[in-house]
Amino acid sequence: MTERERTLVREFDGAPIARFFGMTLSYPEPGVARVDLPYNPNLDHALHGVHGGVIATLADIAGWFASAARRESGWVATAEFRVHTLEHVERRALHGIGRVLRPGRAIDVCEMRILDEGQLLVAYGTGTFVPQPKVPFAGAPAADAAGKPTAAGGGG
Repeated sequence: MTERERTLVREFDGAPIARFFGMTLSYPEPGVARVDLPYNPNLDHALHGVHGGVIATLADIAGWFASAARRESGWVATAEFRVHTLEHVERRALHGIGRVLRPGRAIDVCEMRILDEGQLLVAYGTGTFVPQPKVPFAGAPAADAAGKPTAAGGGG
């Protein structure tokens, strides 16, 4: 795992949404983000299936962390994403796999696959993610458009 990937995992582990959902992040191969979500009945809809918003969140996170791993520093913004739900999911753990399909200087196009614990593909998504070099990540100082640290720093 690269130093950037280790930083991303550490920061994700401390994120309120990761703790609330019980998610964990890993990089099973370079640039491939995996987000594991254990089954949690509190994330079900009224008919006891995993809510589609949870599945979409898992897809967004997987794509975001695949894109962010390509960058030396700074934040990445989700510009848009689309998720196709393929299967109803009831009482099963899920994991999302994010990969950059088309890397770019100004935008990355990613694919996100959501699978259940039996490796059944339950959702498929694509998304675009835009680097935000002026927005710091993991306590790093803010940067100008050229990626150089600014004196003002930043926060968020």
